[in-house]
Amino acid sequence: MSASITILRPDAREARAIEATTTGFDLFGTDRSVVAVRVNGELRDLARGIGDGDEIEPVLITEPDGLAILRHSTGHVAAQAMQNLRADAKLGIGPPITDGFYYDFLTEPLTPEDLTALEKGMGRIVKERQRFVRRVVSDEDARVELAAEPFKLELISLKGNNADAEGASVEVGAGELTVYDNVRRDGSVAWSDLCRGPHVPHTGYLGNGWALTRTSAAYWRGDQRNAQLQRLYGTAWASKEDLSAYRTRLEEAAKRDHRKIGAEMDLFSFHEIVGSGLPLIHPKGGVLKRAMEDYVRARHIEEGFDYVGTPHIAKEDLFYTSGHLPYYAEGMFPPLLEDAERDEHGSVVKGGQAYRLKAMNCPMHNLIFDSRGRSYRELPLRFFEFGTVYRDEKSGVVQGLTRVRSITQDDSHSYCAKEQAPDEVRHLLRFILSLLHDFGLTDVALEVSTRDSDGKKKDKFIGSDAQWAEATAVLEEIAHESGLPVVPDPGGAAYYGPKISIQAKDAIGRTWQMSTIQYDFNQPERFGLTYTASDGSRQQPVMIHSAKFGSIERFMGVLIEHYAGAFPAWLAPVQVVAVPVADAFDGYLGGVVTSLRAAGVRVEFDDSTDRFGKKIRNAARQKAPFVLIAGGEDEAAGAVSFRFRDGGQRNQVPVAEAIATITGWISERRNDSPTAGQ
Repeated sequence: MSASITILRPDAREARAIEATTTGFDLFGTDRSVVAVRVNGELRDLARGIGDGDEIEPVLITEPDGLAILRHSTGHVAAQAMQNLRADAKLGIGPPITDGFYYDFLTEPLTPEDLTALEKGMGRIVKERQRFVRRVVSDEDARVELAAEPFKLELISLKGNNADAEGASVEVGAGELTVYDNVRRDGSVAWSDLCRGPHVPHTGYLGNGWALTRTSAAYWRGDQRNAQLQRLYGTAWASKEDLSAYRTRLEEAAKRDHRKIGAEMDLFSFHEIVGSGLPLIHPKGGVLKRAMEDYVRARHIEEGFDYVGTPHIAKEDLFYTSGHLPYYAEGMFPPLLEDAERDEHGSVVKGGQAYRLKAMNCPMHNLIFDSRGRSYRELPLRFFEFGTVYRDEKSGVVQGLTRVRSITQDDSHSYCAKEQAPDEVRHLLRFILSLLHDFGLTDVALEVSTRDSDGKKKDKFIGSDAQWAEATAVLEEIAHESGLPVVPDPGGAAYYGPKISIQAKDAIGRTWQMSTIQYDFNQPERFGLTYTASDGSRQQPVMIHSAKFGSIERFMGVLIEHYAGAFPAWLAPVQVVAVPVADAFDGYLGGVVTSLRAAGVRVEFDDSTDRFGKKIRNAARQKAPFVLIAGGEDEAAGAVSFRFRDGGQRNQVPVAEAIATITGWISERRNDSPTAGQ
């Protein structure tokens, strides 16, 4: 009996008659670039059957879903190699992640020699071209089969109940359980694992574009109360060339590491006596931070925002009203007890008033809105502040400036009538995109984070279905009309409403989440916010959160890596380093320095006793966009010489022209680096 299907390709739809027993492998098995299929939108193995009326889309190994399948399959091969090497190793979870995969094991710590042995074992499995064969099992049969795997047994018990946490969703979901057998060419089963799939057809698809990268300790399902496991990391790509390009990017990323550059350029530091994730901004880092703040403060005022300020702590009742307690409690620091009575050991015997370090600025902005009556004529009403908030990030995820516990936000909240909300979101998106462009981040995409579509996590969100549907429709429409790439993020919304996150690529192609726009219908209701409408009725406003930098600390870290510390002239902590060829020219060049400082230029004058060559090397380490040099010929001509970051030089430039060049470059906020040809 024949059937009819439709094959979907990026530029065409193809109707095709097939046999009733046709599989995805029958359709695409000769094309090694296809690793799976989408059947009516669902990802499936190529080996599974296709039915009458199905819409089939091939999944390429180079696309995001294809790479995730390749990486997950490579994780299985790594786990098989691990249990071949250490038969007593117990299996945890092995999901694909950005640029690779990991797999957790209960076993002794892994050594570099173990990684070498594991890679050799994986290579043998790849060469055997073992097939990934899917098998549906009952819960009872799975428990019998996996009796020696305690973590897998726990996952079976979690099926459909928070199984999405810490990568567990790759193993079990709400539906049927499946096991994947790795089957040799002779039909014998080499290894099996509880898994939802899909996988590549056989291990030969892995080719030579994979590698193991490192190991670390990890708690089972991310909970430090659970067993500590060994996490094996690896990477996998569609080809050896892609793997090589990835390694090159990693090398470049290491050179750009903002923690390394921050120390070299004396921008910031961390100290154990202060605490993890709490940065100390040094004077030169302070110049960069102030330049960012000055820019964004002026831009907010231009865009119609009113500057406000709020305290760092408040009674915890405020955060119950806002919903942060309990919906965001795990991200907040424990309460501070004011006027508590304590015993001689410091233990609280009688509780006082509980205060909390704020994790968000919005609750207090709501109080400012509610401090007096509001009219529709004031809307949209926009509040903005540099508010430092505090998040109780786990020590394992804190990283330099890009993940901190003390976060300074350029935080703003727009209060508007419901019918004004779409235009306000458009206004904020235009504002954010122009800001990113001014800082040299021009390759952007939008991620729309919504409540989960199947409603299984409704307890994580507040508000009615109608409110969520309306808010989500607004953000999705505006995101798509922007013309930018849009990536869906189901389940990633804030507890109080959906959001648009702006993702920006840096100079070496890495994607960073930057700014956010969040639609909030919940907090105005929780705080009882109202305004007087044109008909005299009391109406509830819509609240729209937006943070342009997101976090000033994180944005600074991204900029350091984007520019590798060689900041544009307008942002550079030191814009000009002045280096006299010899002591005899200190006075002449010092006069030029005075003129530059009078023009608002940040200048350092190196009048040290170091030799001229060392002074030039010191200036290069500062990555200043302009180095001014003066010797005898320069003084005689009333000029200076430029030396640029790329090694180029312009000699005997008249002083007035040199000052005009530098101040012009700064005032124009150019993000490229000056060279001898400009």
